[in-house]
Amino acid sequence: MFAGKFNHSIDNKGRIIVPSKFREALGDTFVVTRGVDDCLNMYSNEEWEKFLNSLTALPSNKEGRQLIRHFMAGAAECEIDKQGRVLIPADLRAKAGLEKDVIFVGVLNKIEIWSKEHWEENDNSDAVEDMAEHLAEYGVKF
Repeated sequence: MFAGKFNHSIDNKGRIIVPSKFREALGDTFVVTRGVDDCLNMYSNEEWEKFLNSLTALPSNKEGRQLIRHFMAGAAECEIDKQGRVLIPADLRAKAGLEKDVIFVGVLNKIEIWSKEHWEENDNSDAVEDMAEHLAEYGVKF
């Protein structure tokens, strides 16, 4: 499981240092794809397989097909180089607005990669108390 928040920068070739805390769990190769909320998702191969299984369970209606396309069209197999960096494909960097400052966020079974600007726009820590109250009905204890 992934947890934590780490700030990094993209170099002029589009490479980002993957936080050392995440590298071992990711393995030598992993998958990066579009996420939701203007970020990218990074999955270990094991978690990617689980995610694919959940996608195959979606209905074959228009919404299901569009959601599958969203994640699959941008999926890229990536690897970490000897310096701990990953090259994120240019089209994925553009989709997520990754230009300079990047934030890695461990979110249970995946890592989200955010531009600093998008992270700050989506930071809803002020509303967490209300969300926790509402989501308590799903059995999560806070």
